[in-house]
Amino acid sequence: MVCLDGSKGSIRALRTGILFARHFDDTIVGVHSNISQGSPRAFSNPKIKEEKWSNRTKEIMQFAKDKCKTRRVEFEGVVIAGYNAGNDLVRFANNKKNEIDHVVIGSQGTGYPKGNFFGSVSNFVLHKAKIPVTIVK
Repeated sequence: MVCLDGSKGSIRALRTGILFARHFDDTIVGVHSNISQGSPRAFSNPKIKEEKWSNRTKEIMQFAKDKCKTRRVEFEGVVIAGYNAGNDLVRFANNKKNEIDHVVIGSQGTGYPKGNFFGSVSNFVLHKAKIPVTIVK
């Protein structure tokens, strides 16, 4: 699973995910959390159908799909309705139905104090995921 938000950090994570997928002959599941369509009371993160993706989300997923295709790696794009990106990504990764065995996520490098006030998604995923996590700087 590669966490995608269109940032430079997520693009670096995608490159690393491609290396891992090629080495292990595996598929990349690119996951984007759309916090504009979620609810704080939701117990699950429903997948959003592709026709309801925003143009920006479509661009992010198409970019990732194209990168994977050129490296001959299978790609599946998933957009989930969420409320908080860190919680959403962890919940998706920890759900056994999704068959995720590794998370690759980029780090924005906001650091102190901004990271302390706004939280760090990569740090949260690292500590809450039940599977291995690679953070790419």
